[in-house]
Amino acid sequence: MARTRTTKKLAQRVDLNYFKRSTPFKRANLWLSVLVPLLAVGWIAWRGFSGDSRVYSSGRMSEPHAVLEKQCAACHVQKAGEFSAKAEDAACLACHDGPVHHENQVGAKVPTCATCHVEHRGRIDLSAAANQTCAECHGKLQVPSGQLHYAAHIQNLEKGHPEFALLRGDAKDIGTIRLNHAVHMKPIRQGPNGPLVQLECGDCHRNYQAEWKYAVFPYPEMASYQLHRAQPMDNLPRPLPTLQPRTPSNGRERMRAVEFARACSGCHLLTFDKRFDVGVPHDKPEVVHAFLVKKFQAYIAMHPGEVRVVRDPKRDLTGKPLPPEVRVLAPVQWVAERTADAEELLWRKTCKQCHQLGLDGSASLPSIALAGMRERWLPHAKFGHDAHRGFSCVSCHTKALTSTETSDILVPGIANCKTCHAPGPEHAESRCFECHTYHDWSKRKEVKATFSLPELQGGGR
Repeated sequence: MARTRTTKKLAQRVDLNYFKRSTPFKRANLWLSVLVPLLAVGWIAWRGFSGDSRVYSSGRMSEPHAVLEKQCAACHVQKAGEFSAKAEDAACLACHDGPVHHENQVGAKVPTCATCHVEHRGRIDLSAAANQTCAECHGKLQVPSGQLHYAAHIQNLEKGHPEFALLRGDAKDIGTIRLNHAVHMKPIRQGPNGPLVQLECGDCHRNYQAEWKYAVFPYPEMASYQLHRAQPMDNLPRPLPTLQPRTPSNGRERMRAVEFARACSGCHLLTFDKRFDVGVPHDKPEVVHAFLVKKFQAYIAMHPGEVRVVRDPKRDLTGKPLPPEVRVLAPVQWVAERTADAEELLWRKTCKQCHQLGLDGSASLPSIALAGMRERWLPHAKFGHDAHRGFSCVSCHTKALTSTETSDILVPGIANCKTCHAPGPEHAESRCFECHTYHDWSKRKEVKATFSLPELQGGGR
């Protein structure tokens, strides 16, 4: 006879008190539920009594602030037994002086220190602010006057960043030194009768001290030239304010101004008379004039017979009366004539080859235009040649190979920078802080010391 299976009979087989019966699994869960919280509380209490704040900290601090990891009260305000979530600006300014970028910002609140410099992210570079913090203002930049000197919509290097200002439009180099880069990048003769040499960029442009390949004695050692060389070389106006980086220069970020004594004197001789194997100093016209007079005076004193001057037919000029075949001059007159001849050669040919000279007939000496050599081409950005020393010069300054005019600006464009500086681990850093300075360090002030070494060691303040 078949059994009858109903839901009622099946339900009667279930033990309704199964959940009250102890099992190994339930006992393990009970012990874990009790022991784990007790162990956690005990560990936190132990670390708290030992003064280690890392238990409840958001994470490790940056390397400059690592000594303050146990000093929460140094940066965070404590209220009702709890510390504030963000550090107060007053705490940052107690040790640091970071003048604001623009006090009169429009449509944007001046960010707090902790907005850009986020701590507790481990041993990171605290100055490496995120692009989003910069874009808060520069994504839609506004100024009180309404007239912007900068791009108004910049999100990052890839989005919105304009071409460098000096490469926009028809900008020209206002330097007055006549230079043909294309000629100097090809094999060129060293001096009038010297060998052919192949110049390299580093023969003229350097950011470090070293022996110069084409420097000719005695130009680098001339005291008068040293004084003249010490004058400022950057004569270009800067109409817009420029923020200088806080980090002091190591002397290798920028290229040194090209100087005649170290870069040019090996090929461009300043000889003035066949009687001498030395050139005039590379200096102001009045210094050159005094040098010539002194040289000729010393020479005629040693060679008095040369006051008898025989006419040289090769120097006869068409349309001018011929001088006598032989003339006997007084030493003063001989010095004056020789000085005039040497200066005629220098002003009209040698010096004029590179410099812009004002040859006014009423003036005894010419005027020389300021060189206008600019040492810093990107005044609103941080750039260091030393950090790029692994790359050849022409890989960035490709225009130098074909430039024939002094007015050509040979600074590479922003597209060249983007080939290396781009997002991703396989590229160089491309965030805003890499090239730009935020704080106006020209307005910095000294701060009063707050901590002492025993306090930091003992965990107190």
